[in-house]
Amino acid sequence: MKPRAGILASQPEDEDRVLDVSLRPASFADYVGQERVKENLEVAIAAAKQRGDVLEHLLFHGPPGLGKTSLAHLIAREMGSTLRGTSGPAIERAGDLAAILTNLERGDVLFIDEIHRLNRLIEEVLYPAMEDFQIDLVVGQGPGANSVKLQLKPFTLIGATTRAGLLTSPLRNRFGHSFRLEFYTPSELRRIVERSAKLLGVALEGEGAEEIASRSRGTPRIANRLLRRVRDFAQVRADGRIDRAVAHDALEFNGVDEIGFEAMDRTLLLAIIDRFNGGPVGIETLAAAIGEERETIEDVYEPYLLQEGFLQRTPKGRVATLLAYRHFGREPGQRTPGQGSQGALF
Repeated sequence: MKPRAGILASQPEDEDRVLDVSLRPASFADYVGQERVKENLEVAIAAAKQRGDVLEHLLFHGPPGLGKTSLAHLIAREMGSTLRGTSGPAIERAGDLAAILTNLERGDVLFIDEIHRLNRLIEEVLYPAMEDFQIDLVVGQGPGANSVKLQLKPFTLIGATTRAGLLTSPLRNRFGHSFRLEFYTPSELRRIVERSAKLLGVALEGEGAEEIASRSRGTPRIANRLLRRVRDFAQVRADGRIDRAVAHDALEFNGVDEIGFEAMDRTLLLAIIDRFNGGPVGIETLAAAIGEERETIEDVYEPYLLQEGFLQRTPKGRVATLLAYRHFGREPGQRTPGQGSQGALF
C-alpha cells in the first residue's frame, strides 16, 4: 500500500523525482551528511579501483528520503560504471531479472529499491547471481524442462530498503557491506537547503534556510520540498526573498509547525493522549481511530516521532511520551473535556 501523499511525506512524489535529478550531488564532496557511511564507501571504492576489481554488493537501509538513491548514483559515477535502476515490486518474473542481469557489463551497478519486496522465488534466482555471477533458469515445462546456466559479467548490486527487518537472512548475508542511513542534523539540512537554493536560483538568507531546516524532520527530501513551497509563497506573498519571517509564515501557511509536525502527526499523538489515556494502544486500533493505513503510520510518521522521543513502541502498543504531552501543553493524567474512559485495545 502506497503511503498517503503529503508535504511531509518522505516518499518521493512526481515533482520530487524530476527535481531530485537536478539537485542530486555530483560527488562525495557535494553529498552532505552520513559522514561515517561516506568514509567507508570512499575506502571501499578506492580499494576496488586499485585492485581493478568490482565493488562488493552494498545494502542501504533506513527511513525514506535520506539519500540512498543519490549514494547509488555517486558510487556508479566514482567507479566509472553505468547504473541500472529498478525496484523490488517491478521484478515480477525470474525472466525479468534474468533480462536485467544478462545486459549488465562488467562493473555495472544494479540498484534495486524496495528490495525487501522482491518475490521469494525471484530472490532464489538472485542468490547465485550475487555469489558466483551466474543464474540458473528452467526452460520449458514438465518432463521436457531443462536447466540452463548463464554466466554473468561481474557487477555490483546495491539494495535499498526502508524495512530491513523484512529482508530474509540469506539475502542480507550476501551483501558485503550494510549501512544504515541516519536522520540529518539541522546544520546539515541547512547546508542542503542552501545548496538547493543556489541550484534553483532562489534568494535565500541564512536564517531562512535555518527555519526551513528546523522543520524538515531530519530528511533532505522534505527539506527540498519545503524549500519549493516557501519559494512559491515568497514569490506571491513577499518580494521573492526568503528570510526567517517569510519562511516562518510560509511554513505555517502550509501547516508545518516549529518542530516539523503536520496535521496527521498532531492527530496521531493526540489520539493516543486523549482517546487512549496516553497508551499503550495497538497499531491496528490506532490506525482505525485516526483513519490512516497501518503501513503509512509505520513508514511515514513513526520513524521521526520515535527518533525525536515523542512516541515509544512497547510490547503492548504505542505510548505517548512526556515530551509529547508537553508539546501540546498537557500533563499525564490530565483529561480533556469530552474524553471518554476508553483504554488500550490490541
